[in-house]
Amino acid sequence: MKIYKFGGTSVGTPERMKEVCQLITEDGEKKIIVLSAMSGTTNSLVEIADYFRKGNPEGAGSVVNALRRTYHEHLPALYSDERILEKTRKLLDEIFLQLNDFRGREFSDADEKVILSKGEIMSTNMVTNYLKEIGVKTYLLPALEYMKLDRNGEPDVAYIREKLDEQLKANPDYDIYITQGFICMNADGQVDNLQRGGSDYTASLIGASIRADEIQIWTDIDGMHNNDPRFVEGTSPVRQLNFEEAAELAYFGAKILHPTCVQPARYAGVPVRLKNTLDPKAPGTLINNDQQEGVIKAVAAKDNITAIKIVSSRMLLASGFMCKVFNVFDKYKTSIDMITTSEVGVSLSIDNTSRLAAIVDELKEVGTVVVDEGMCIICVVGDLRWSNEGFESLAANALRDIPVRMISYGGSDHNISFLIKMEHKKAALKALQEKLFA
Repeated sequence: MKIYKFGGTSVGTPERMKEVCQLITEDGEKKIIVLSAMSGTTNSLVEIADYFRKGNPEGAGSVVNALRRTYHEHLPALYSDERILEKTRKLLDEIFLQLNDFRGREFSDADEKVILSKGEIMSTNMVTNYLKEIGVKTYLLPALEYMKLDRNGEPDVAYIREKLDEQLKANPDYDIYITQGFICMNADGQVDNLQRGGSDYTASLIGASIRADEIQIWTDIDGMHNNDPRFVEGTSPVRQLNFEEAAELAYFGAKILHPTCVQPARYAGVPVRLKNTLDPKAPGTLINNDQQEGVIKAVAAKDNITAIKIVSSRMLLASGFMCKVFNVFDKYKTSIDMITTSEVGVSLSIDNTSRLAAIVDELKEVGTVVVDEGMCIICVVGDLRWSNEGFESLAANALRDIPVRMISYGGSDHNISFLIKMEHKKAALKALQEKLFA
């Protein structure tokens, strides 16, 4: 069995919903379909929750009514059977009534998560009812009955596997199983969400749990490209990536995939394929545990990076210096992207500057601190093991005319990263494209 995941734009209109339904039924194979909320819905639900949090139920009600009108306009275009249309309208109206039930009460984070869950519940019911209308044996698999977090806020893998297996065995005679992405229950039985990777994470967890043949993530672009097509002409899809290579590209700027969402699939050995809803016949990008030796695959860029340099003559032979530095970042829950060291100092980069002032203030207790803002990380990904002669110099030579603040190499077998000014980003990406892939 395969897992298909479709994002909000893929189910953003009745026409797109019908296209998705045609795509998932044309081969006649059983599969589980993970759906996001219709595009724009989650933003509206966030706005509704924000109004309730601010004690403005009238504002919330106005957004609820606008959302209701949008959904009601979609129904005649989606259904031809009046009974199915009315059944769906009644279900949606019940959800909109539930959204208005939060007025006149103290609003909590738990309430917001309940509100945010409604987008996926609506989209999956709409698609399920349409598939039933056209004669497809379809079962709606409620994510809240099997997708659960443990006490650490991580997916409860054993619970997910057990409950999912029970659901599938109890309902074996269906061709298509529809389920919600993103939403889940927490360890206390309250509605929650997966946050990192959202619906992609759901698809990966399901695929790993049932040992699926393949997990397919459908978007509106033909897989991961070897460079950013917004800045570089002539980019092309990368047809195969190792899981680690895909994670590096996702972390350093490839928005098509969240860096952690495919980890369950990786551990289970289930391949992930990135496919294009606008060109379903295109092969997309296959992500698996295979490693193509001696090949540089792609380039990605991550913006709005801040570099911090801590210099201290006391660092020489001082074993506790690095511990003190890292403890500051740990204290303020700020992750580090890149790091380089010398005998008397350390340079590192961060992308979260919300606690920058406090971090710098404490770092001044251990050394002289210099901060450079407006930076960009350029990441070159592929088989970059140190035994591959010349690969690092090939990438560095491409940037010979661009000032480089930091270089990180050797921490991974899959990337070499360069920290440059954001104003040089486009030139750097073009230079690497010409040198590595032309």
